[in-house]
Amino acid sequence: IQCSAIFNDIKHMTATMKQLGIVQFFSWIALFGMWVFTTPAVAQHVYGVAVGDTVSEGYQDAGNWVGILFGVYNAVAMVYALLLPSIARQIGRKGTHAVSLLAGGAGLISIYFITDPVALIFPMAGIGLAWGSILAMPYAILAPSLPAHKMGIYMGVFNIFITLPQIVNGLLGGPVVKRIFDSQAIYALILSGVFLLIAAGSVMFVDDKVKK
Repeated sequence: IQCSAIFNDIKHMTATMKQLGIVQFFSWIALFGMWVFTTPAVAQHVYGVAVGDTVSEGYQDAGNWVGILFGVYNAVAMVYALLLPSIARQIGRKGTHAVSLLAGGAGLISIYFITDPVALIFPMAGIGLAWGSILAMPYAILAPSLPAHKMGIYMGVFNIFITLPQIVNGLLGGPVVKRIFDSQAIYALILSGVFLLIAAGSVMFVDDKVKK
C-alpha cells in the first residue's frame, strides 16, 4: 500500500516539480561529465598528454592541478551560497539560478580555448557559481509548490532527478567519448557546458509559486 501511495504521489507531482526535473536532469548530467572527464581533458588539451596515457608525469601533474581546481570551484560555491538570498531578492530565484548555470556552462566551454593551466582558475570560478546555485536554488523554488504534508516524500522523490542523469551519463558517457569524440575528453566538457546552458534556458519555463 505504501509503495502504491508513493507511485501515486509521483504521478501527481506538481508542475513546478516536473519543470525543475528537466533543469535538474541537464544540470546533473553536466556535473557528472565534468567530474569524470576533467582530468583527462586537461591532461590532453592543456598539458599535451597523449590520448590514452594515464601514467605519465604529465598526466599526474594534470590530475594534481585538477584537484586544486575542484577545490577552487567549491570555495567559490561556498562564498556564493551566502550571497544567493540577496541576489534572488534582486532578480528572482529563477533569474539567479539561470545566470548561475550560464556562468557554469560558459566556464566549461571556455576550457577548450585555454592552454595555460593557471588560467583554468577562471572557468572554475564560473563553475563554482553554478555549483553553489544547484545545491540551493532548485529546492528554494520547489518548496513553495509542495503540499506541506507531502514535503518529505516529494523532496525524496526529487532526488530521482539527481541520480538518474548520473546513471545515464555513467552508462553512455564513456562510449560517446570513445566512439564519437575519438577519446578526446575535452569535447565531453564542451557537451557538459551545453547541458548547463540548456538547464539555464529551462529554468525560465519553471512556474515559481512565489515571485520574488
